[in-house]
Amino acid sequence: MQGQKHILVVDNDAARRHQIETVLAFVGEHFHVFPEDEIDKHLTAIPNILNIILCGDISPKLQNVIKSNPKYPFIYHDVIDKKQLNGYVNVIGELTTPLNYAQLTELVHHSHQYHNNLPSKRSASSPSSLFRSLVGTSEPMQQVRFLIEQVACTSANVLILGESGTGKEVVARNIHDLSDRSKGPFVPVNCGAIPAELLESELFGHEKGAFTGAISTRKGRFEMAEGGTLFLDEIGDMPQPMQVKLLRVLQERTFERVGGAKSLKADVRIVAATHQHLEDMIKTNHFREDLYYRLNVFPIETPSLRERKEDIPLLLKELISRFSAEQGQSVRFTDKAIESLKEHPWAGNVRELSNLIERMIIMYGEQVVNVGQLPLKYRHLDVDDYQPEYPEELQEREAINELFSGFDYDDEDDDTDETNTEDTTAVNGKTVDVLPNDGLNLKEYLAELEISLIKQALDKNEWVVARSAELLDMRRTTLVEKMRKYNLQKVS
Repeated sequence: MQGQKHILVVDNDAARRHQIETVLAFVGEHFHVFPEDEIDKHLTAIPNILNIILCGDISPKLQNVIKSNPKYPFIYHDVIDKKQLNGYVNVIGELTTPLNYAQLTELVHHSHQYHNNLPSKRSASSPSSLFRSLVGTSEPMQQVRFLIEQVACTSANVLILGESGTGKEVVARNIHDLSDRSKGPFVPVNCGAIPAELLESELFGHEKGAFTGAISTRKGRFEMAEGGTLFLDEIGDMPQPMQVKLLRVLQERTFERVGGAKSLKADVRIVAATHQHLEDMIKTNHFREDLYYRLNVFPIETPSLRERKEDIPLLLKELISRFSAEQGQSVRFTDKAIESLKEHPWAGNVRELSNLIERMIIMYGEQVVNVGQLPLKYRHLDVDDYQPEYPEELQEREAINELFSGFDYDDEDDDTDETNTEDTTAVNGKTVDVLPNDGLNLKEYLAELEISLIKQALDKNEWVVARSAELLDMRRTTLVEKMRKYNLQKVS
């Protein structure tokens, strides 16, 4: 479940920014469009940058940005004087006018290749660091890790089976990272997201003039994945004519570009994935049996989230940590909320859980989420008021016990003077209210007492939270949460 990569577009021309923004939105990329003077802010604020598109004049400042950020690939618009970019190895391509889908898609592929070919700080001999994205200690997840380690070092084709949202691409990336091909590119392609008439060109590339609109020669995914791994996601959605052509490549390890006559070698490992039942599709003649057995050399089945509900607390912790790193905001779930989430069927699996966490961060950033704050369909337990469960809770309970320990609750020995007109009595040297004859709401009483003491501590310390928390013998974060709970704000 890797963070989505973003494209940064730097241009001082508002009209051109709008044009590029329209094209990027159409092709479904995540992007940020801004003038040159904001680039420093975005470079530091966005952790996952795919590439940076430069338009207009390249100022000395932008030249320095290119030079000082070798980990980012830069793309330039053809309005730029190319001489300004001579000598920069991380400038990888040019966008021509007018912008088009095919050209932009190809440059995005080149950007992924650029990142894949960067020196890796991870050690391929350390599976634990690579498996960080495969969160969970349940038996099904341990089995997935075991199978990955067994097949990664081989050249066998792998077929990953499982419902949507179970992390099939994560499994494929781990196979690649643990294999001898880890220094080569990992190139994913969603066979169901590309129109049938474009899929052949997308996989095998095309020669200039091969069809209307083929204004230049273009590499396909097989060439981009040379020496690495090609991940064919949703292989069950591949049209039958393409299944035949893919089978030929798997058998002969060669292919031709669309419109070309030259055979190219395919030094590529194939990892395929699907959420469909291919054996049922074979019976209905929607999937070729011979291709199925070519792909299904080593099957790995990713478990659904409902099959490993014990992993939900660990997944919550990991996903919240990632969102916190990306967005600068976090959220906490009570134990009861987590138990409620464990009761959910999770049709969307880990992807659905990730979406829920993002929604909760938007709605309750830096707050505590109980069952009552969960969307209705996730409430599988009774809704009640949240009571904080901090490490200080035991201290608070002991303090309350001490507060009332002076009262004698034995009716026979109770010699409380009913005629006493005083509202308070001394207990352990402290003055507390006497229980009224008609009783009281203890919960409300303690809440009011807590609010009063917190206000006093804040007033004494001029609303400096750290010093006030020290005076109340609690953590600063605990005090902040209590202030938010009771809506305590300094009155100016």
